[in-house]
Amino acid sequence: MAKRLIEVFTAGCYVCDNTVKQIKELACPNCEVVVYDLNKKCETNECEDKAKKYGIQSVPAVAIDGKLVDCCKNKGIDIEILRVAGLGQ
Repeated sequence: MAKRLIEVFTAGCYVCDNTVKQIKELACPNCEVVVYDLNKKCETNECEDKAKKYGIQSVPAVAIDGKLVDCCKNKGIDIEILRVAGLGQ
């Protein structure tokens, strides 16, 4: 049986670090956990390319076996909502 690939995208912040810790604690021997710190970048641009491919809008975010997990979708900043809340006024 192939290992399940767990990809964690972070920005190296406190919230991200806690998420990485929890995921590593929950991972089973059949899970391969790979952490991409988008602030540090990757030598091959792999982390940025994957973040774009998965449609990541905020971090921390997790993809399992090449698919962004539902809880990590559509969480990015919405400029229109910020404007309605008073940004720029």
